[in-house]
This record gives sequence, structure tokens and C-alpha cells, in this order.
Amino acid sequence: MEREQIKDLHRAGVSIRTIAAELGRSPSTVSRELKRNTISTRGYLPHTAHRLSVARRARPREPKLLANNALRAYVQAKLTKKWSPQQISNRLVRDFPTTAEMRVSTETIYQAIYVHARGELKRELSKQLRRGRSARKPHKQPDARRPRFVDSMKPISQRPAAAEARDVPGHWESDLIIGAAGGSAIATLVERSSRYVMLGHLGRERSADAVRESLITTVGHLPEALRETLTWDQGAEMAEHRAFSMATDMEVYFADPGAPWQRGSNENTNGLLRQYFPRGVDLAHHSPQELQTVADELNGRPRKTLDWDTPAERLAALLDAT
Repeated sequence: MEREQIKDLHRAGVSIRTIAAELGRSPSTVSRELKRNTISTRGYLPHTAHRLSVARRARPREPKLLANNALRAYVQAKLTKKWSPQQISNRLVRDFPTTAEMRVSTETIYQAIYVHARGELKRELSKQLRRGRSARKPHKQPDARRPRFVDSMKPISQRPAAAEARDVPGHWESDLIIGAAGGSAIATLVERSSRYVMLGHLGRERSADAVRESLITTVGHLPEALRETLTWDQGAEMAEHRAFSMATDMEVYFADPGAPWQRGSNENTNGLLRQYFPRGVDLAHHSPQELQTVADELNGRPRKTLDWDTPAERLAALLDAT
């Protein structure tokens, strides 16, 4: 700490210019530090100097909305009409184009509600906001997020080129379709080359353990040639991806956040499956045998993207070719 060095050198009788050279500072900076922060009969004390400098640094200022009655009244009136802080801030410029005092940023309004307002006023103002929160929800920094999985994820950018080309079978996309109130689910798997569909039974359980076991059971009967890769989104239900890979010898890759087109075949198939499993229904009532019947029906349906082959026909042809 520089102040400790200043104390030691000054007490040793070292000149201000020499102290400044030692610290890489201007002599006037060292001189000012000693004059302003020496208030004890014991001379210059570094910890006292630090407290004094911190106290001088603070410049408490009355919040803008507390200091300007007209501005505060305008903001409060618009909040009671359910205007958002952003709407208020931008409308002030329109309503008072020549009055610089009638300006306030969106953030200052939020600060006035969540930081400076107290008691009944805070409750009353916060209720007018769209979300109605009594406390502000903190913004997360992307680089501060905790990793979702214990085992590191392999991004889709590392997936083999063969999976992208769709020339070789065995590369799958997978996801869940969710039932009413999130209380049930079905695992869906789509082979990228043939659009062949498999469905995994989950019932009311959609934990990472349940998803792992369902996927292992679903792909367990596949020949080795059809167990290459699996691509999933970054949902926490795939936290057991390493255990799945060890059990099936299939590598799991994860699509980028907010990029459903990277699993386009699966997204399209999930849309088709909604003909059988509409949104808002309980999916736990469907047995594994019923799921197999639905998968067979889809796999026997001709597809334009396959030049009117069925997924079952295309998969058989690919297997014969390889």
C-alpha cells in the first residue's frame, strides 16, 4: 500500500522528491497527501489518511425526484396510470421540450421507487409497475452464470461434419414435449438423415435421471450404426448426458442458446406430434405402446423433404447403403 510506504519513508527522513520518485508519483502529489491527511500529533498515519480521503470522496446529493417537486408529481401521476418508467422518461422530452429540469432517466425512476422510496410510498409506486414487484429483480451478468451441468457440455460447433451433411445415418436431435401445467412429458428423438422418429416414455417424471433412463431405453435396441450423436438444447433435463453417453456410446452435443433452428428436424417433428398430443393435455396417460403406435404412424407417412419416401423407407435405404 502506497500510504504505508509514504509513512515509512517520511519517518525515515527521506525527502518528498525521493519518496515521489520511489512511488512513481509527482512530488506535489506526495506533498499534498502529507499536508491534507496529517492530523495526528503522531504524524502521518496511513489508515487515518485513507479514511479521510474516502470521506472527502463522498458527495451525497439529494435524489433528483426528491429535489424537483414538479418532476416528482409528473412521474407519480404517470405511474398511477400504469405508464412504464421508459415511457415516462421519453414522454417528458415531448411534454417539456424547452425545460431541462423536467428530464429524468428510466434508471433514475427505478432508483426512486426501489431505493429512495420508503414504506407506503414504495409499496404504492411499485404496485403501479407492470410486474408489480416490491423489490427489484437483479440483472444477471452472462459471464457470472453458474454452469448448468457438472459435466462440461460439448457445443454443436464440435459436432462431426457428417451430422451436418445428413448423408450418414445415426445422428439424432432430441427434446421434450411438455404436457399440461408442466406435469408430464414425452422424449422425442429424430434421426437427421431420414427424419425417423422415436418416442421415449416419461409420464410425470422429467428429472435428469428419468430423462437419462428413458433415452437409454429408447435407443438401446438401435444397431451400432445408428448410434453416433445426439443433439439437445441446453435444458437442465439433460444434466446426465455423460452417463447417457457411457451407456449408449453416443456423444451428446448441445445447441446454442436461443437457436432452435440448429435442431430444426426435431422442432418440426414436435409440431407434427402436437396433432397427437395437443398442448394443455396430460401426457402421462399415454403408455409406451401408445407412443410406439404414434411413432410408427409418423414413420409411415411420406414426406416432401424425402422426395415422398417415408422415414422408415429412407432409413432402411441408408442402412443398406452403409
